[in-house]
Amino acid sequence: MGVPQLGAGGGPATRPERDLVIDLARFFCLGIVVVGHTMMVSPVLHADGTVTTENTLGNQRWFEPVVWVLQVMPLFFVAGGITGLRSWQRLRARGGNAFDFIQARMLRLIRPAAVLLAVMFTGLWAARLAGVDPEVIQLLTAGAGMPLWFLAAYLAAQLNLPLLAGLHSRAPWLTLAGLVALVVTVDCLRGTLPLLAYANMIFLWCAVQQLGFIISDSWLLNLRRSALAGIIVASNLVLGLLVLLGLYPGNMLVNLNPPNLTLLFLGISQAAALQLFRPVLARLARVGWVQKVVALAGRRAMTVYLWHLPLLAAMSGLLLLTRFPQPAGGTAAWWWARPLVLLAVIVLLLPVLALFGRLEERPTSSGHARPRPAAAVVTAAVVVFVPVSDAALNGLTLGLLGGGAACFVLATLLLGRVPARSPADAPPGGSGPPLPHPPLSANVEP
Repeated sequence: MGVPQLGAGGGPATRPERDLVIDLARFFCLGIVVVGHTMMVSPVLHADGTVTTENTLGNQRWFEPVVWVLQVMPLFFVAGGITGLRSWQRLRARGGNAFDFIQARMLRLIRPAAVLLAVMFTGLWAARLAGVDPEVIQLLTAGAGMPLWFLAAYLAAQLNLPLLAGLHSRAPWLTLAGLVALVVTVDCLRGTLPLLAYANMIFLWCAVQQLGFIISDSWLLNLRRSALAGIIVASNLVLGLLVLLGLYPGNMLVNLNPPNLTLLFLGISQAAALQLFRPVLARLARVGWVQKVVALAGRRAMTVYLWHLPLLAAMSGLLLLTRFPQPAGGTAAWWWARPLVLLAVIVLLLPVLALFGRLEERPTSSGHARPRPAAAVVTAAVVVFVPVSDAALNGLTLGLLGGGAACFVLATLLLGRVPARSPADAPPGGSGPPLPHPPLSANVEP
């Protein structure tokens, strides 16, 4: 049940109820990513002074079947489709347009990233001036910048959401089929045109996002549990067949960047699993302490995601300069040290969250402020995607890190602040639910 509120016309309006299951799913995904990275990053100092990094967990043969379950990026985009569509529908009901939606979404995502890029550039440039080997600087730059690909893909999907939502409202299955056809076309041509494979960072993740639209329409809720289980089994069987035929690698980490069709089948399986286990997840999510932890983490999820890997890389790099024991990756001592590494990353995240966590909150100005011009919003999107596309195609460098920070700050200035719509701005009769007041939940976004 929603919480009764007064609508614009004085009548009752209903505040949309937070979907605790989506909050919990996002928290689970974030936890899997952070824990997984602590078991992957393993810098090695060689006798000649050079430093390389190993993906210890990714190099384990037994991990390939496990990652079919733990590759949770599709679930991130399914959840983003659910919450994004609901946010767009609320905004439209209050008279907002696509540029208002894009402005709010970009500000929510790029403000934390702008600070991260600026801090990374400053710290690594200072390290270079202090005489740290440029090879080490580049290694830390490339490793710490890995989370930015997710930011680029998620932004691309969310900025296309108003267009895709309109197509979905008219022809949901045809829209999904069209996106899947584009994904397959890109996969077929990626052998002859390797750079074209990166187009699936848009097509693939938009297709997975559409699965969230389908859940938001309650279509999966009308299916029997046996049907949901059948979808899970069928999608994994098709995925297994694609791998057995040699069309795609079996390692879902390899399939992640640039993404391919395999992740769509994982997304289908995870979307069905989310609905199949929804009753159990709902009971767990309503537990008091679980709800508090999940809500707190959800309001700072982007900060945690963006900062955890740079902090892990910096900590690992600094330890190489000390006499602290450095067990070889994959050894028993290395595995036993992982809980300590995870704890250290969490401790390092706490001051970062205290300093920069508020950048995720919706930057709202006076209710009488005017929205930004469409040209400013479009320019900001271009300014953001120029360095992001360069990094995706050519890798992140120290110079690009500084240029990216400048571009993100410029985009933030172009976007300004989001005008808070007063009750008088709502459609006559109070149609359309009000936007939630801060602090925003993990899944009710402006």
